[in-house]
This record gives sequence, C-alpha cells and structure tokens, in this order.
Amino acid sequence: MIPIQLTIEGLYSYQERQKIDFENLTEAGLFGIFGSVGSGKSSILEAISFALYGETERLNARDKRTYNMMNLKSNKSYIEFDFINYENKKFRATREFSRNSKNFEDVKTPTVTFYEWKNENWIPLEHSNAEKIIGLSYANFKRTIIIPQGQFKEFLELGATDRTNMMKEIFSLQRFDLQNNVSVLNAKNRSELDQLEGQLKGFEEVNEEQISIQKDSLKIEQQKFEEIKIQFKKIEEKYQQLKNLKTDFESLKEKKSVFEKLNSQKINIDELEIKTELFDQVFRIFTPIITEKNKLQKEISEQQKNKETQFKNLQETEVQSENIKNKLLAIQPKFEALNQSKIQENDLNLILQMLKFSDEIETLKERTKNGSEKVKEVEANQKLIQNKIEELSKNTELLKPKKLDSNLLLNVGNWFSEKKRLAETLEIQSGKIESKKLEIGKIHEELKPFEINPETFKNDFKTQIETLENKKKILSEKRNHLEVQQKLTHFANELHDGKSCPLCGSLEHPNIVEFDDVNSELNEIQKQIQQLEIQKENIQKQSLEIEKILDRKKIFEEQLKSEEESLKQIQITIEEHLKNFSWAEFNAENQTDFEEKRQQSFTIEKQIDELNQQITLEQKKLDKERENLDNYNKFLEKFKLDEAKKEEQIKTNEANLKALPWFDYKEKTIIEVEETFTQLSKSNLETEQNYQQLIKEEKEISPKLAEQKTIVSQLEKRISELEKEISDNENILTKSLVENNFSDMNAVQNILLQEINVQETRNQIQQFRIQFEIVKNDILNLEAKLKDFSFDEQQFSETENQFKIFENDLKTANDSVIKIMTEIERLEKEFKKKEDLLKNLSQLQKRAENLKIMTNLFKGAGFVQYVSSIYLRQLCDHANVRFHRMTRNQLSLQLNENNDFEIIDYLNEGRSRSVKTLSGGQSFQVSLSLALALAESVQTNAQSEKNFFFIDEGFGTQDLESVNIVFETLMNLQKENRIVGIISHVEELKEKIPVSLHITKDEERGSLIEIV
Repeated sequence: MIPIQLTIEGLYSYQERQKIDFENLTEAGLFGIFGSVGSGKSSILEAISFALYGETERLNARDKRTYNMMNLKSNKSYIEFDFINYENKKFRATREFSRNSKNFEDVKTPTVTFYEWKNENWIPLEHSNAEKIIGLSYANFKRTIIIPQGQFKEFLELGATDRTNMMKEIFSLQRFDLQNNVSVLNAKNRSELDQLEGQLKGFEEVNEEQISIQKDSLKIEQQKFEEIKIQFKKIEEKYQQLKNLKTDFESLKEKKSVFEKLNSQKINIDELEIKTELFDQVFRIFTPIITEKNKLQKEISEQQKNKETQFKNLQETEVQSENIKNKLLAIQPKFEALNQSKIQENDLNLILQMLKFSDEIETLKERTKNGSEKVKEVEANQKLIQNKIEELSKNTELLKPKKLDSNLLLNVGNWFSEKKRLAETLEIQSGKIESKKLEIGKIHEELKPFEINPETFKNDFKTQIETLENKKKILSEKRNHLEVQQKLTHFANELHDGKSCPLCGSLEHPNIVEFDDVNSELNEIQKQIQQLEIQKENIQKQSLEIEKILDRKKIFEEQLKSEEESLKQIQITIEEHLKNFSWAEFNAENQTDFEEKRQQSFTIEKQIDELNQQITLEQKKLDKERENLDNYNKFLEKFKLDEAKKEEQIKTNEANLKALPWFDYKEKTIIEVEETFTQLSKSNLETEQNYQQLIKEEKEISPKLAEQKTIVSQLEKRISELEKEISDNENILTKSLVENNFSDMNAVQNILLQEINVQETRNQIQQFRIQFEIVKNDILNLEAKLKDFSFDEQQFSETENQFKIFENDLKTANDSVIKIMTEIERLEKEFKKKEDLLKNLSQLQKRAENLKIMTNLFKGAGFVQYVSSIYLRQLCDHANVRFHRMTRNQLSLQLNENNDFEIIDYLNEGRSRSVKTLSGGQSFQVSLSLALALAESVQTNAQSEKNFFFIDEGFGTQDLESVNIVFETLMNLQKENRIVGIISHVEELKEKIPVSLHITKDEERGSLIEIV
C-alpha cells in the first residue's frame, strides 16, 4: 500500500481540517513526522487504521471509541484517505461520524464508504472490506504497514511460549496444533477399547472346553430322550383307544338330543315348503303377463305423445317447403340472364384496367421527359467537376518539388531539440554544483567557531571527557570520605551513656571521637562536581552539534561529487551529440535557418494536403454524379419499357371485350366506370348467391318432409299394433286365472305380496332334511358300533394321568436336548464373536500405542513450537542480512536449543552470548532487523512489490551512536525499494531526514501540520 493523501478533521487533537499530501513525501523515499509529545503524531496512524479497518490501537468498541476519538471542541469527525493498493489501483476510504446535538456524549455510528478511481471519477464500491482491497488483515497491517511504538524489542525479549503464540497468530500456525485432533482420536480409540473390553468380559466362560462339555451332555440327554419316547408310545396307543371310545359314547348322546329338536321342527318345515311352492307357481305364471301388460300400456302412452309432436313438425315443414318454391319461381328469370350479365361485368373490368393504363402511360411520358432533362444536367455537372479535379492535380504537382523530406526534417529537428535539452541540463547541473558548493561553504563557516580538526575532534573531545571523568572520580571519592566523616560526627553527637551504639551496640562510650565540621567542604566539592557535569554536557552537546554539521558536510560533499560526475557525463554527451550532425543542407550553429526552412516546408505540405483534400472532395462529387447518371438512365429505360407494356396490355384487353365496345367508354372517367362495375358485380353476386341458397334449402327440406311423413305413418301403425297386443294380453290373463282356479286378480296379488325368496327357502328346507337324515343315520351307526362296548370312566382317568406323566417326561427330556443344542449353538456363535472382538482389540491396542506416541509428540503444542522454531530460524536468516550489514559482520543472531535468541560474537572467536548483553544501539539494530524481517514475511502473502511502512518509535531513549545507527538503517531501507515514514520527537533525526512533517499543537486551533 502506498499512501497518496490523508484528510483529518475533528479527530483527537485535530480540530481544524488538516490535509497531508504524501506524494511529495513518498517521492523522497524517506520522510519523518516530528513534533513534541502529545502533538498528535501517532494520531495520523490511528486515523489511517480507523479509515481502513474501523479499528485503532488505543481504543476498542467498548471504550466508547467514537466519543473518545472525537475532538471535544468539534461536533463532527471526518477522515479521508487515498492510497494505491498492491494491484496499483487507486482507492479512497472515508469515515464520518457526528455528535448528537441533544446529547454531548452520544456520538453516532460512523458511516464508511470506499471508492475506486475509474475514468477520472471516484466510483463508490458496494463493500467496505479493506482486507479485500489491501490484501492484509488488520493484525498483519499493523505488523507490516505500521510498526507500533515500543514493539521492536518486545519480540526479541519475548519468552518461548509468548513468542510461539505470536508466531502462531501471525503465520496461522494453529493449523499445525494437532493436539486436540489427536486427543479426539485417542478418546475415540479409548472409548472403543473400553467398549470392547467390556464386551469381552461377557465372553470369559466362552471357550472350546465349555463347548466340548456341552456336547457330551447332549449325547446323554439324547439317549434318555429315546428311552422315554419308547415308553410314551405304548401308553399313547392305549390312551388313544379309550379316548376314542369316550368320544363315541358322548357323540351318541349328543346326536340323540339334536334329533329330538329336529323332529319337533319338521312340521313347520313341511308347511313352509307348501307355501313356497304355491308362491313359485303363481310368480312364474302371472308375473310375466302382468309385466308385459304394464310395459304395453306405458309404450302406447309414449307413442301417442310422440305422434302428436311429429304431426305438428310435419305441418311446419310443409309451410316452409311451399315458401321456398314460391321464391324460386320469382328469381328464376333473373338467374337465367346471369351469364350475359357476367360477360358485361368482365368487359367493364377490362375497360377499367384500360383506363388506368392510359392514365399511367401519360404519367410515364411526363417522367421520361423530366428524366431526360435531368440526365443532360448531370452530364454537364460531371464535366465541370472533371475539369476542376485536373486543375487541382496540376497545382499539387507544381508544389511537390518545393517540399523537403519529412524524415529529414524530423531527424534534424530531433537533433536540435536534444541539443537544447542537453544545454539546459548542463546549465541546471552547473547550478546544482554551485548550490552544493555554497552549502559546503556555509558548513565550513559553521565549523570555524569551534576551531577543531575534523579528523581528530572525536578523540580530542573524548580525551577532554576522560579528563573530566577522572577529576569527577577524585572529587567523588573525596566527597564520599567526607560524607562518612559527616555521618560519624552525627553518630558521635548522638551517643549518650546507657544508649546503645548504632554501630557496635555498646552501652558505654568512654572515648568519643571528635570530628571537624565538613559541611562547607562538601558543598564546595559538590559545586565542583556539578561544574564538571556541565562541562561534560557542553562538550557532548558540542560534539553532537559538530557531528551533525560534519554529517551534513559529508552528505553535501558526496552529493557534490555525484553532481560533478553527472556534469562530466553531460559534457561528454554534448560532444558526442555535436559529432552526430551530418546534414549538409543545414548549419549546426544556425537553428533559426533550419526552423525557417522547416516552416516553409510545413506550409507547402499544408497547401498540398489542402489541395489533396479538395481533389478527394471533388472526386467524391464526381463519383456521386456518375452514380446519379447511371440511376437516371436506368429509370428512363424502365419508364419506356413500362409505357410499351401498358400500351400492349390496352390492345390485348380491347381484343378480349365481348359485349361492350371500348369506344363507348374511352372518354369516361375511371370513377364512373368503377361505379357501374361495382353495382353490376354486386347484383350478379347477390342473384347467384340467393338462387344457390334457395336450391340448397329446397334440397334439404324435401327429404326432411318425406322423413316426417314416414315417421307419422309409422307411429300410427305402431299404436294400432300396441292396442291389439294389449287386447291379447287381457285374454291370456283371464285364461290363466281360470286355469289356476283364481276368481280374480286380488287372490294372485295377495300371494305375490309375500315376496318369498324361493331359492333361499328351498335351500333352507333342503339343508334341514339333509341334517335330519344325517343325524338319524349317525345314531343308527353309533348304536351298531357300540353294541358290544362299555365305557369305564375310572379306567380312562388313570390311563389319561399316565399319558400326561409320560408326555411331560418326554417334553422335559426334549426341552433338555433342545436347550443343550441351543446352548452349543450359542457358545459356538459367541466363540466366533469372541475371536472377532479379540482381533479388533489387538488392532485398537496397537493403535492406542501409536496414538500415545502422537500424543507425546503433539503434547503442550510441541509440534507448533517445532514449526514455530523453523519460522523463527527463517526470520533469523532474513534478519541477519541487515544485521550483518549494520554491525559490519561482527555480530549474528541465532536460536539456541531452547528457541531463545542469542548473539554470535565474531570478534570473540564466534562464541554465543545473551541478547541482553547487547548495547542500546546493537539491541535496536537487531530488534529492527527482526521487525523488518517479520514484516517482509507477512507482506510476501500480500503480493506487493514496492512496500511502505511507518516506524512509530521513541528514539529519545537512544544515545547519539544509536541515533546514527537508526539513520544508517533507514537509509539502507530506502535503497531496498522501501518507502519509510518515521514518527519521532528526536531533533537529531529531524535534521538528518530531508523531507518531513512538523506537527504543532495550538491551544485554540488544535494540532496543525506543516511540511518542512
């Protein structure tokens, strides 16, 4: 991400709207943001973070962020940030929030909008996802774009656990934390193992020996079962005989009882049979006759109604037929003359065409005349245009020899332009050299008051400081001696008999030492020490100031050397350029003559272009006129052809006239003939249509009339037949009554009202008679069968008891056999299951051992620490690239066995030591190297080529040497295609950085930004 500009208003200490144009700052490669503590330097970074992500380092959402971010004198806050992303596209992020006018502490939720610069306009985006645009999350943005204040050394001094957590967060190393996954697998395996072990506890008694014992028991029980089975069969035969005899005696008794009941029902069954047979006889004889009578009466009624309807329709049809015949008689004469009338209609149509053709011929003659005149006019215009084109072409040919070659003019013009550019560059470069010399001269003047030797001043100042330190040391020792003496004097004055000595504890003080008063001497020594401190401080300040001046002098001298080299190169280029002039037509020293000739050539070329444009224009006109002439000639030919065709058509139509002469209609108008033709055509059409319609209606009604007459005749005949059939039915009914001894129909109706189901009743009677005979025969058979037998109930009971005992013994023996067989089958199945479970148990136990190894491997995020150590070693390698350069290959950073950072000192045989032993400047170097390596590793995923970041660091804690190291490091970063912004209040850095922002805080107006 490269910033373009930032606008802030009403944010933190920024009351008025302030705008930062980063383009001038980023062009310098290295710039600074300086100001006193609390002036609002870090607020710039807070504004950028909040504009992009809605997040800040100082405040979160729970801290009433918007209220605390808003300036207390403002009612509105606004941030607008323009930047270029990793795809080299320009975007803008805006956030704005305002205060509730009725509640000072209520600040509304910020509104955020992102824009993209397209087609010279800011186009709003549908989302506000900065991560999608920049390619970095907020966390990685802080580590790669903004390195927060005080964070350099933090990473270096973190413990192994905290450093691992940080690496885990930055590089998403949680994907390597497999401890939970292994725990889940281990728990699952343990659960399955426990279940298997629990299942196997139920299989402890299942073994091959147990199965063998059960098979032996089965043989014994099967032998016992066979013995009981033989005895059971004997008693079963005896018991079955007695049981059958008992059944027969009981059955005989039961059937006699049933027979008595059936015998009592026989009288009713006989009466029912007589009644049923009478109903069946009457039903079969009289039901068809009565049904036929009802049917005939119903049909004759329907036929009489139908006859009345059909006779009425016949009368109506006869009236319609008579009307159609009368209309046909009336239209017949007109229809007979229709052929002659149609011939006249056809002749009128031909005459009408002939009249239209005559009018069209007149029109064509007029158009032919006009077209011929237009052709002559176009031919004249064509000739004029052709003459003009020839004249323009002639003028063009006369101008061409006067024009110079375009490539020649271009090459010579480029030579003179390059000569002018080189001269201007030479002048500018000379001005730069003079400027640098003036600056160096000013620096010489600044150094004169110090009267120092630039080569040895550091050692001179160091000698002076060492001298002052020695004096200070002597005075300090003397002061310490006097302070001890002063303290002893105080103790001596405080000693009293009976009171313990604070030094030895004695209660007696026979010889108390007396001391002189040393307060004045102590004060004098303290003043001398303070004066030495002031002298030392002045020397250090003077040394720092001189060093700044010398640094500036060195920079300007290097720049002067570079500018002088550039001047020499420009002079060589000018000499080479002068040698390249090889055109005899022009003078290398007379550019004015070349410009005049070039201008003349341009003027001629312009005239030729204008003539060519005129020729092209006239040629287009000529082509247009030729096209028009062709079109006019084509139309003339078409007109003449159409005229001949129409005259021929008139002659053809006249020859086809049959009834009407052309002469009688030649002078009439088309409207008059059309009116006559329309009337005749309409009359002929109506006559033909009416006649055809009447013929059609006559043809349709004639068969209809005949049909209706036939229907009426048939209905009358059918009614006569039905009357005869009814009479015959009455005779049959009377005869049937007489034959069956019935006086009238009432007796028949009473019988039929019984509605007996003959078939069902007959079946019922038959079933009764069958059952009666069966029971009667069964009694006779049983009496004959049991004639020589008697039944003893006691003997039967004893035999039955013996049968039940043997049956129960047999069942018990059989159950025992089945039980043993079932148990053997169960044991064999269980034994097979046990084998499978043992096999699975072996697999799970083996897996448990493997999972135990994995658990130990991943326990306590050990694997993450291992991966983290790999990332840390890579960071060390990347950091050492800069750290070696900063320390001139004297020191190197590495990880020890405990993944703690340590330093390799190449000046001391490459031995390692703790990073805590580094000096302030060295500690800053290694911390900065690590921070930059970390930022580069994260930014690699963001696909950015040119990188930019801020360093918000308190350099005030560094000594002079560390500040110089910082500046050298930042200059090296600039050479590595990094744009670096630094936030500090250290004045030494401000003087070394060429471009910077200076922030001041006004009590009335808030923070103000100024470019220095």
